[in-house]
Amino acid sequence: MSIGRIMGLDYGSKTIGIAISDLLGLTAQGVETLKINEEINDFKIKRIKELVREQDIKKIVIGLPKNMNNSIGFRGEATIKFSEILKQKIKTVEIVFQDERLSTVGAERVLLEANLSRKKRKQVIDKMAAVIILQTYLDTINRRA
Repeated sequence: MSIGRIMGLDYGSKTIGIAISDLLGLTAQGVETLKINEEINDFKIKRIKELVREQDIKKIVIGLPKNMNNSIGFRGEATIKFSEILKQKIKTVEIVFQDERLSTVGAERVLLEANLSRKKRKQVIDKMAAVIILQTYLDTINRRA
């Protein structure tokens, strides 16, 4: 049964990693990394909207960075602010959060095990973190089904 494609976002202060699921909602694939500028509110919403339209995205999952004690810190607050902007600009899809504690650490570990150079890891780390965020979400909803 197809649930439609879901987009995963790893929102950072300088980049947004993007991943998209398959139509069945079983696997996540990295798509791209967008360079953003928080200081001038340049969040590349136009590109995200294009991907939503092109890929017929049904839901967006944003990684919510929490502190280890489950509290929301500065980066978490910035992520919530970004999600509110995104909700105003993209009203056709549901936007939800996925706890992303240690997703970047996990992505770094995977890339180190793949023996990628430091330069190459830096180029793909945010996209890989988005994959981990989205795959964690997909695994959670598929376990409930």
